[in-house]
Amino acid sequence: MTTAVAAPFRFFSLQVVRTRRLGPSMVRVTFGGEDLEYFFSDGHDQSLSIFLPHPGQTEPQVPLELGDGWWQGWRELPDDVRAVMRSYTLRSLRRDPDEIDIDFVLHTPAGPASGWAARATAGDRVLVLGPAIADNRAIRFRPPEDTDLVVVWGDDSAVPAVSAILESLPAGTRARVWLTVHDAGDIQDLVTEADAEITWLVQEATHAEGSPMTLDTIRAAQLPAAERPYVWIAGESGSVKALRRHFVGERGVERRRVTFVGYWRQGLSEEQLREQA
Repeated sequence: MTTAVAAPFRFFSLQVVRTRRLGPSMVRVTFGGEDLEYFFSDGHDQSLSIFLPHPGQTEPQVPLELGDGWWQGWRELPDDVRAVMRSYTLRSLRRDPDEIDIDFVLHTPAGPASGWAARATAGDRVLVLGPAIADNRAIRFRPPEDTDLVVVWGDDSAVPAVSAILESLPAGTRARVWLTVHDAGDIQDLVTEADAEITWLVQEATHAEGSPMTLDTIRAAQLPAAERPYVWIAGESGSVKALRRHFVGERGVERRRVTFVGYWRQGLSEEQLREQA
């Protein structure tokens, strides 16, 4: 069993089982491994961190032997040795056999994670820092029990979470959903029992201060009448901030009923974002 880090999260040593292209800009990678027996999540936008090897390495380099000191030890490794760490959302978890799916957005030019996912093959090894407790703080989609309308927006990076959220909504739930992607070929058939209206927006570029097309479309939308809506927005930070201002400032949604998550920021790598934080 792999060394535990700190409850409710721990490291899982996994390997690629298979891959499947979902569209021009998305690939699903399925991972397996004995460690998944201890992987638990009740969330539908469960965040986790994946550690990837550099080209030429057979496994990601993370000093797990340091226990709680792994983070500092990992940061001190040379850039060309230290495992690439990226944050992703769990797409699905299955049992018998134990498997998880993570959907990767493919970029041009490719970043380290995008490049890895594009060439991933069965047997490739990774480390995942993920949940060992089903209800954990890396789950953000938490609509209050009295919610009478669910409003969702996400870009390419949030499509996996939105897909899982829609699958979880019970019949009779009213939902209004927008998804912004960069290629019409990335539009997916999403499954839900909810009374959901799903709108896909295809856009060639994302702007740091929020997508004008996305914001204009949502601003002009007529939402169903609701007294207690819940809003979940995730994706590029500039777009997320602009949409949060819209829902709180222009539509009057209570701040505590708006969940907003910046998965990435235009023009900055994840390393740069960590340095700023």
